[in-house]
Amino acid sequence: MSKYLERINEAEERSREIEGQLADPDVASQPGRFKELAKDLAELRPIVEVGGRYRDVVSELDEARQMVADDDDDLAEMARDELESLSSELEELDTKLFELFIPKDPLDEKNAIFEIRAGTGGDEAALFAGDLFRMYTRYAERLGWKVDIMSSSETAGGGFKEVIATIDGRDVFSRFKYERGVHRVQRVPATEAQGRIHTSTVTVAVMPEAEEVDVEIDPQELRIDVMRAGGPGGQSVNTTDSAVRLTHIPSGLVVQCQDEKSQHKNKAKAMKVLRSRLLDLETERVNAERASERKEQVGTGERSEKIRTYNFPQNRITDHRASITLHKLESVLEGDLDELLDGVRGAMLAQVEI
Repeated sequence: MSKYLERINEAEERSREIEGQLADPDVASQPGRFKELAKDLAELRPIVEVGGRYRDVVSELDEARQMVADDDDDLAEMARDELESLSSELEELDTKLFELFIPKDPLDEKNAIFEIRAGTGGDEAALFAGDLFRMYTRYAERLGWKVDIMSSSETAGGGFKEVIATIDGRDVFSRFKYERGVHRVQRVPATEAQGRIHTSTVTVAVMPEAEEVDVEIDPQELRIDVMRAGGPGGQSVNTTDSAVRLTHIPSGLVVQCQDEKSQHKNKAKAMKVLRSRLLDLETERVNAERASERKEQVGTGERSEKIRTYNFPQNRITDHRASITLHKLESVLEGDLDELLDGVRGAMLAQVEI
């Protein structure tokens, strides 16, 4: 408790200091400085509000504990009821303060780039890659977020060998960043005559969308190849050199985009994916240095770890990191993801030290 109270006091003191600065005419005449201070104040307000109530509850709890020992039985009984109610509220406030005091990830506000690839399981894995892509798309649409396919490789059965897409909206990466990893599906394929359950896997990578200011790419370190697009497409897709493949020589990363008819649009999309992959690599490197024993990011050697299982016969979805099991698989695949995402986020945050 003392740890929180000290931080609450610091937040209140800083808030008063900022409010005084915002009232200064010199600061008001500097739009950039004024905006920066206003943002800082907005971030502190939830701590001040929740912290104020937290301090009150701690004080009221002390009073209630003293009243429980009172000789007046009625008063003691009232105090016991109050003690139970206040203890419950304190737990809720403790959880809120924990989340408020967790250091903010500067990448949380960014859009996200999804890379979904079929793993083991052949056609069935490709079909499930399509199911996952539609699941994320439907969830994004519910929130009014925009989904844009950057690159895709479809199969004849309607699945995806690979699909890369951006999701644009508010705090998208924050919402989706724990989805990266290996997703396992257990179901009976439509072509299975004897009703046997098959197990397949799909790999999901989620990266914060990088802007040019986040990652600077030296043109001298980039090889650009153009070619004719392959696969189904419009009249000009397969007859012009519209497909673009970028190779970042220092890292060896290769990105190819062919979904647009325009070579320039394909190059722009490929550059967006390349920048995001490079940012993800750098973020991964920093995280590995800070906590090498965890290695949570996709690509650190832990890709074989299955984070989630989707069991169709039992209508069950299980997240193995958060020990969450929901019996509403069909609903989740239709985009009803809030309960699952909230549970995973809570489990991951619980591992953070503040």
